Amino acid sequence: GLIDNFVECIDVDIDDNIWIGTSMGLQMYDGTNWYLWDQSSFPSLLSNNIKTIKTTSNGEIWVGSDYGLNRLLYGVPGSVWLSYTTADGLVNNQIKSIDEDDSGNIWVGTSQGVSVFDGNSWTSYASPDLHWSGVSSTAFDSNGDKWFASPLGGITHFDGINFTVYDTSNGLLSQNVTDLVIDNQNNKWIGTGGGISVLDPSNTSFIHYTQMYSLSPPDTLNPVVDLEIDYYGRLWSAIYVGYLAEGGVAYWNGIQWQDIDFSDGLAGQNIKGIAIDSEGNVWVATTTGVSKISEVSNNISDILDFDNFLYPNPTSGKINIKIDEGMNNICLYNSLGSLVLSKKIINNSVLELDVSHFLDGVYYVVIDFDKTSVRKKIVVD
Repeated sequence: GLIDNFVECIDVDIDDNIWIGTSMGLQMYDGTNWYLWDQSSFPSLLSNNIKTIKTTSNGEIWVGSDYGLNRLLYGVPGSVWLSYTTADGLVNNQIKSIDEDDSGNIWVGTSQGVSVFDGNSWTSYASPDLHWSGVSSTAFDSNGDKWFASPLGGITHFDGINFTVYDTSNGLLSQNVTDLVIDNQNNKWIGTGGGISVLDPSNTSFIHYTQMYSLSPPDTLNPVVDLEIDYYGRLWSAIYVGYLAEGGVAYWNGIQWQDIDFSDGLAGQNIKGIAIDSEGNVWVATTTGVSKISEVSNNISDILDFDNFLYPNPTSGKINIKIDEGMNNICLYNSLGSLVLSKKIINNSVLELDVSHFLDGVYYVVIDFDKTSVRKKIVVD
């Protein structure tokens, strides 16, 4: 049903329809039927070569190309398209990203800066406030601050007044930032040409991941194409190493990375983007078609009745863990997977962990049994 196997981008709308951008037009798959929008049928579409797609919270579809921005107001069966270019207020017509903030404003990254649409008018930010190479992604933290990714200039934090740059001089892996997402603890996951950097909630320190997807030495760096967070809070990364013509996707389960590639059934190795539907299925766009990865469960088991073993949750002081037969070790990890506490179990009926000195946020308790491990998310507040 695809009009072309070379897929540039992908997204999922509020009804779980899959939107696919190709060099021959825009397609939508509703699980049964395929629909196509191209310039021959819809002249207001600025280009058939769709570079980026954003499905918004109100059901609209925004698509970007090298010639400007289109907005689909009404879908199948009647389609109404609006178009926006520099003549309407865009800072540049070469669209790199489209993102929506909590207020429904649309932030459009271009090769020259970013333009924001509030439903009525456009406002733009460009050099010298933002790096001259443009904006490849925009993300929003819990304070409402804006974070901009730059193809050559790292990331920029905008608090409404000041612009602050974070790049290799601050510890970022690479100046080449391809995508940026922020989790619900305000960690900034930054996809770069050399892997993933994670900037902590206080914006003071980075940790790095450079081998999410396994490659043979010395080819270990993982250039990131796209990032998404699923409803479990797991970070998904699309990876493609151009000079090796090899790539795949990897997800972070809170403890370790797991990867999926062509040998596991993906349509191809040149990964262009990922999107996740409401059922946890991961849709992967490649240059040889689209793959759907059915919902992936955690490799480390979750006990459904863990509340009988671990309490209180949330907590601001101490966690009590009821010791059961076969338990031999308990570890506590932060949301980035760093080990923050470890205890050997020595015949206690209840083990008490003091977390009163930990920063507020999500943590994972991992309990090792003789033959398996189980994991439980806890909240320190």
